Amino acid sequence: MQSFALGESIPPDTTHVSAMLWLARRAAMRAPRLIFLAPHPHDLADRAKAVSVSLPTWQSNVAYEEGEDWVIGRLTTGYPRFFIHKSVDALATDIATAYAEPNLRAMLFPTPRAAARCLDFVKRRAEAHSPPKLHAVHLVLDESENVSSLLRKLSPTISAIFVPAELFPLAKQYWQHTGDGVSSRQAEFCHDLFREHLLVPISDRRSTCNPPVPSLRGPRRYQRQQSMDAAAAQTTTKPQLGAKRLEDSQESSRFLEERFGRNLDLTLVARAKSAIQRRIAGSLVHDVDLRKSPLPPMASSTRGVRSLGEEDVYLFPAGMNAIFNAHRALLSARGPLKSISFGFPYVDTLKILQKFGPGCVFYGHASSADLDELEGLLRSGQRFLALFCEFPGNPTLASPDLERIRRLADEFDFALVVDDTIGTFANVNILPVADVVVSSLTKIFSGASNVMGGSAILNPEGKYYSSLKKALDEDVYEDTYWPEDVIFMERNSRDFAARVDRINANAEAICAILRDHPLVQSVHYPKHNASKEHYDAHRLPHGGYGGLLSVVFTHRKHAQVFYDAMESAKGPSLGTNFTLCSPYVLLAHYQELSWAAKFGVDADLVRVSVGLEEPDVLQAAFRKALQAANAASG
Repeated sequence: MQSFALGESIPPDTTHVSAMLWLARRAAMRAPRLIFLAPHPHDLADRAKAVSVSLPTWQSNVAYEEGEDWVIGRLTTGYPRFFIHKSVDALATDIATAYAEPNLRAMLFPTPRAAARCLDFVKRRAEAHSPPKLHAVHLVLDESENVSSLLRKLSPTISAIFVPAELFPLAKQYWQHTGDGVSSRQAEFCHDLFREHLLVPISDRRSTCNPPVPSLRGPRRYQRQQSMDAAAAQTTTKPQLGAKRLEDSQESSRFLEERFGRNLDLTLVARAKSAIQRRIAGSLVHDVDLRKSPLPPMASSTRGVRSLGEEDVYLFPAGMNAIFNAHRALLSARGPLKSISFGFPYVDTLKILQKFGPGCVFYGHASSADLDELEGLLRSGQRFLALFCEFPGNPTLASPDLERIRRLADEFDFALVVDDTIGTFANVNILPVADVVVSSLTKIFSGASNVMGGSAILNPEGKYYSSLKKALDEDVYEDTYWPEDVIFMERNSRDFAARVDRINANAEAICAILRDHPLVQSVHYPKHNASKEHYDAHRLPHGGYGGLLSVVFTHRKHAQVFYDAMESAKGPSLGTNFTLCSPYVLLAHYQELSWAAKFGVDADLVRVSVGLEEPDVLQAAFRKALQAANAASG
């Protein structure tokens, strides 16, 4: 059994989840401040890539927000847009040491254009500080060296901006809001190349006429002695610089594939991307062996738009990056107009609309009254770029009236951008009424909590399709999704639909337990909210109500005791294959709790992302936590 202390990354366990909770219950009595999980060996390799961490008590969440060292000092990782991964920080430090003055810090991006956007963001907000001239360095592969052909095909790049320490928080804001930063896998891959002097400033890059060198397919322990790859390696007379890192970087990916009798190579990345795009388009609904070429033809789509093709699905390294670039594409296509943020939003969506472009108007209730007010504003002559909303929203799970919004959008000429991350396209079909559908693939689409990703789908029958596609293809879109992350995402998402079905059922069972308890004031869930009719209008015939719910107790003490006693993983993120609890409002809005309360978002709300555990085991865990809260009330 593995024990994971406060602040340590949570390894997902997607198979023996009932054993995980059983061990958690046994261990909690002996060490209530720890999270105990029982991962498979293959999960341990992914622990450093986990997108959530353990914050097992209510007080640990408060201490995290207060910056107390007993929590902050023990963090080994965190949600990648909020916590700069140690692998990213290590590469940034080495690049700054090599190319910047001692008082400057580096922030890393995958392309020069992303780095330039961050520099511009910092400069515009730091004018009052009279900052020194900010600069960047762009590192590319030195192809004059005897590197593998696969390494040349990957053509890794890193762009670093350098800012003084006092301005680094501004660069960090850009990193968090936009999702433009490099992933930890990319940083690790590039760091070894950097150490071997294979990543050099673009001005120092030398051309080469050397013929490509045969590449090693993967970790040596998986190679057969008489394989063609081994033979090629034995006949290579000059060592391939960077080859060991190329092997090591595929280690955990290959290990994962070995469990399924596969040997997925990074040379199949393009096909993996295509599989992900088709899966998101609702066409590829079954498992597929990427080694077989080509992929099956596009079948009928569950998205309800006949002309939808995989070329209309754009992949990004994070969900927020999909939203950020959808907004950029709209500004490029339609000009500098304000947007509308409708419904209580995920924090960074609102920040993108406020900080990048002319700004936005905000309607936080997603109510009919909000739509009445918006319609009055539109009829008075004000015009907007787009309306951004979630379906359903987070954390109250309210569903906006998309039909009425669509009618207003058609009449008053604005685009509709819907984030279906929580509803998921396995449950709801939003595309026919939206111009753009964005999703965080990091959540239930992946489920494994070990890789980031995002997507944006253009509706080919939408009014703005041609202008948006032109803006994306000619100006906005850069394919910055790191190949190793693509490999993990494709593998994780193959059983997406089946997992959603199981999680839907588990969530409804948990709702039934919570709604009947006298200490519970309310349970937010699409099936039981006042906006259920709006959700049902877009629910698929066999779709459910999702795996996210929020519970509000009659008193803060009950919420705190329930959370502390809950025998599950506890931390940020959602959509994990394992149940994950969080005092979400404390974490997302700690400095603005009174503002959130104005929109019906209770400061003591406990958000539950329901996982794949055996139903009886999961229900027992919730009943036990409720019993603890009940005992505390006496």
